[in-house]
Amino acid sequence: MISRAQQLCDMKTLLKLQTLRPIWSSKPFCRLIQKDIRASASVDLSNYEAINRCEKDVPEYFNFASDVLDKWSVVEKEGNRPPNPALWWINGKGNEVRWSFEELGFLSRKAANVLQDACGLQKGDRAMVILPRIPEWWLLNIACIRTGVVFIPGTPQLTAKDILYRLQASKAKCMIANDILAPVVDSISASCSSLKTKLLISEGRRDGWLDFKELFEVASSNHKCIRTKSNEPMTIFFTSGTTGSPKMVEHTQSSLSLGMALTGRCWLDFRPSDIMWNMSDTGWIKAALGSVFAPWLRGISVFIHSMPQFESQEMLKTLSRYPITTLCSAPTVYRMLVQLDLTRYRFKSLRHCLTGGEPLNSEVLEQWKSQTGLDIYEGYGQTEVGMISQNEKGKPIKPGSMGRPASPYDVQIIDEFCNILPHGKEGDIAIRIQPKPPFCFFSRYVDDPKKTAAAFRGDFYITGDRGLMDQDGYLWFVGRSDDVIISSGYRIGPFEVESALIEHPAVVESAVVSSPDLVRGEVVKAFVVLSPSFMAYNPEKLTLELQDHVKKVTAPYKYPRKMEFVQQLPKTVSGKIRRNELRKKEWGQL
Repeated sequence: MISRAQQLCDMKTLLKLQTLRPIWSSKPFCRLIQKDIRASASVDLSNYEAINRCEKDVPEYFNFASDVLDKWSVVEKEGNRPPNPALWWINGKGNEVRWSFEELGFLSRKAANVLQDACGLQKGDRAMVILPRIPEWWLLNIACIRTGVVFIPGTPQLTAKDILYRLQASKAKCMIANDILAPVVDSISASCSSLKTKLLISEGRRDGWLDFKELFEVASSNHKCIRTKSNEPMTIFFTSGTTGSPKMVEHTQSSLSLGMALTGRCWLDFRPSDIMWNMSDTGWIKAALGSVFAPWLRGISVFIHSMPQFESQEMLKTLSRYPITTLCSAPTVYRMLVQLDLTRYRFKSLRHCLTGGEPLNSEVLEQWKSQTGLDIYEGYGQTEVGMISQNEKGKPIKPGSMGRPASPYDVQIIDEFCNILPHGKEGDIAIRIQPKPPFCFFSRYVDDPKKTAAAFRGDFYITGDRGLMDQDGYLWFVGRSDDVIISSGYRIGPFEVESALIEHPAVVESAVVSSPDLVRGEVVKAFVVLSPSFMAYNPEKLTLELQDHVKKVTAPYKYPRKMEFVQQLPKTVSGKIRRNELRKKEWGQL
């Protein structure tokens, strides 16, 4: 571990560590921190919450770095914040980083100068950042906000074809990546005319790439944050592309950051001393919401485990060893964990569990509760609009429901003519945008006005999801609009069939799609991944057993008349099942 003397006197040593080893130690180097932060010693959360309730207007100018993070730095120095780090990063191999808000401010100013001086980036330019869960991802995120550079994250799982499409579509001027992805970028960069600079986050040099560590070492810590309007672009996310090429979703300086003010209190239930572990990949909006804006807006500590690949045992050990209070992970992770004996572990600090990204099966919720004593609070959102609905802490959870609409959204279930449907009636999940669109909406699909216009119908934004709302205002997911199966006049949502299947011990995972049928038009087909202990079973007998099981758990007409056992399901890089691929396979056989 680096000594305090080395931290204070030898920055060169600190900046020459290996790629996955922290390039900044966990202990503070306070003498190096810039002291003249111009910020008032408070973060006005009540004002931000009032904006979410539509009681106040969004300010004309807003910048998350100067208006929030720098203010938390002042609060921290005055001793009015718990001593938890702003960012707490581990890699499971003994390396660790702990940054206070003061250190985060100092380091992000140096990084901002690297982007401006060395990379030549100016306000409004676009930078694509494809990095794993390492501290530099958070540092560069904030550096982009300070400079007004539009941050475009991508998952490290992207292929050369994926990266080429994204660079060409976004016209990004700068690519930021590590040594693992650099060769992939080099193989396609000649076809990207807008790409001017490549910044390497790694140990060692590479031809054609700027060395971030060397540049960071000599960069000044004096940087004046760019003044940004609330409605100016801050970030662009590529959708996961389950039904075609990914779209570029643009968000403003205020839409995601200020839009999480009430969510941080109502769904995430943040308390000042909380430490949140959000396990999302860095390429998705969930990382921005749960690992940057929601916690840091309220001065909460962000915990990160690098974990390149998910490991159940490592996750459980981490929850046992570290004082993590708040956990957010995909339903898939909970599905994997409940298959283990969780009673062997003691989560001393964990008090609040959350999930999102895909529907949570009620069976998994019940198993997690029985083994840990903790509920899982599901939230539902989209890249375009952030959080749409949520199960709030302190209010009843209805297993299988996505909770109630999140402020400031007026969520309704409508038909094709924009008529609001009665409780219990299935329709399109939509958000009212008239007379004034909510401020936390996306700005547009970049360079695609037709798709932007197609997302709206009458007074509503159409999410593309089908669902219903009960008399208590809870939303229930049925499926994507193009996933709903109509068999013999019955409308069948794939999720409810998948939920029934997963209750059977033989099923690890399943995907349900429509399959052509001469009599019924289409029928339900299930692609099933089996548990290892059931792989030797007779397929015909097991099919009948699973069909009978579904008939007992849900309405009999919903049972899968066709079934295929597979080793794995096709998924997007974000982990969402590509049902459209399975559906095309089925309908191509007719």
